[in-house]
Amino acid sequence: MKQRILGSSKLEVSEVGLGCWQLGGDFGPVTEARAQEIIETALAEGVTFFDTADVYGAGQSESYLGKALANAGSDIKIATKYGRGPGTYPDGYSLVDLRDSVKRAQDRLGRDCLDLLQLHCIPTEVMRRGEIFDFLREVQQEGHIAHFGSSVETIEEALICCEQDDLASLQIIFNLFRQQPLKKLFDTAKARDVGIIVRLPLASGLLSGKFSANTQFDETDHRNYNKDGDAFSVGETFSGIEFSRGLELVNTLEGFKPESLTFAQFAMRWILDHDAVTTIIPGASSKAQVESNVSVSDLAELPADLHEKLFAFYEAEVEQHIRCPL
Repeated sequence: MKQRILGSSKLEVSEVGLGCWQLGGDFGPVTEARAQEIIETALAEGVTFFDTADVYGAGQSESYLGKALANAGSDIKIATKYGRGPGTYPDGYSLVDLRDSVKRAQDRLGRDCLDLLQLHCIPTEVMRRGEIFDFLREVQQEGHIAHFGSSVETIEEALICCEQDDLASLQIIFNLFRQQPLKKLFDTAKARDVGIIVRLPLASGLLSGKFSANTQFDETDHRNYNKDGDAFSVGETFSGIEFSRGLELVNTLEGFKPESLTFAQFAMRWILDHDAVTTIIPGASSKAQVESNVSVSDLAELPADLHEKLFAFYEAEVEQHIRCPL
């Protein structure tokens, strides 16, 4: 597995990590045994970066990671998040609340110091006021976290966060359906030495090429209950594209895909071709999915002319259908 450096943190992380939202049960129930198999497969395949959050299954994802990685070496890095928990979101932010959340995460993950703590899609105005970053610096100085970053919904929020000189990373949605960062963020992030963590590289599975009009999702799966943004930002489900429209776009994109690649490999290789990106964090519900995801690291870059065609396709056919602020 190839490694990249995460911005100013200088943490070395695998360019394909493991997103652990699904371990909290938001894509359907996940047993501890299944979670352990997924995590152990990731380790065996060279994954050194795991991304979770305190609200994924009300701490279940963090707990699964803590147990499975209890004996992992110091090269294994875990990023978690703060800001969406009950009593915190949307207006309960304070140093005490942050410190308490970090301590709970430390207990679940079995770590005295968190490698990376990210703000978790907090309100734009809270970011703009800026005191939340002072809270992060305080818990950092206390030795509870090594580095901090921010997971954001929009380019505006990303640029607000980039104003903080010691911001290590940004976690963003970036995929074939969400290409705005190419135009409005990546140059700034590179100039500020901010690492880019890409979530939803497959647009909640749409860009795996495996869905059809007959696909059914579990009742507890956010792709069922949040398909129209009823529970949280619609941008977090299918990257903000209505499902049937997404299927049509995937069908068209099939014509751009090299025959030697699966659709998922094509979509993720496209992301890794951008040097502003540090790591992608696809989720996985099985050992086979983990193995397929990590294979992308060894693939050759896509041709430059194909990148140009894919961006033109995005501007002409995709961007107009995104149902959330960019």
